[in-house]
Amino acid sequence: MKSPKLAENNWKSIQNQAVDLVVLPWGATEAHNYHLPYATDNYQVEAIAAESAQKANEQGGNVVVLPGIPFGVNTGQSDIKLTINLNPSTQTKILFDIVESLNRQGIHKLLIMNGHGGNDFKQIIREVNYRYTDMLISSSSWFKLSERNDFFDIPGDHADESETSLMMYLYPELVLPLDDAGNGESRQFKVQALNENWAWTERQWSKISRDTGVGAPHLATAEKGKAFMEFLVERYSRFMLDLCKLNLKDDIYE
Repeated sequence: MKSPKLAENNWKSIQNQAVDLVVLPWGATEAHNYHLPYATDNYQVEAIAAESAQKANEQGGNVVVLPGIPFGVNTGQSDIKLTINLNPSTQTKILFDIVESLNRQGIHKLLIMNGHGGNDFKQIIREVNYRYTDMLISSSSWFKLSERNDFFDIPGDHADESETSLMMYLYPELVLPLDDAGNGESRQFKVQALNENWAWTERQWSKISRDTGVGAPHLATAEKGKAFMEFLVERYSRFMLDLCKLNLKDDIYE
């Protein structure tokens, strides 16, 4: 394969291609402040998946990246125009069908590359794994890597400095001037525990943010995005290569 993206390949190149790992990018379609496109999560996660898979394949892996799922769980943004919600129960059905296809073809390793904070695949994977016991299904969210804080100055989690920097590097033509961006200020819960990582309730987006952003984007640069992207590709290519080398017929635990 010249490209790890299944969408760019044909049956001539695929029919005899070994496949050790399939990667499924899963994003969302939602507003991202005033300056980033609705498909920001999809653009980012698909780029990270493809570039990481390419590097893993150059080092001996056999990774194929599926076309991304462009819709995610957006129940908290249901009143924001053209934000599209996919319920967790729908995600479960989609994942069941994808895993059924792979399992029938003797492909038993799947990595879900998550690009959206509203998606949470742990319980879904538990349910799918209960039926498909031969499958190794894992998931990862690039934005949860703690090293992200080493690259950016202002913390945030939606259309913030990190997402803006990545998009300025990957797709600068889709990013409006930062003068057009909102400040990304957001409201906190009155109950302090809900603002901490040991308690949770869903945020109603239109009530917490005027511009749909959470985190100031104005210190974003393409240079920061490039540096962070290089880190992500290095980290994920190693992860993918490790999964490729894993023999599921053996004990996978040390």
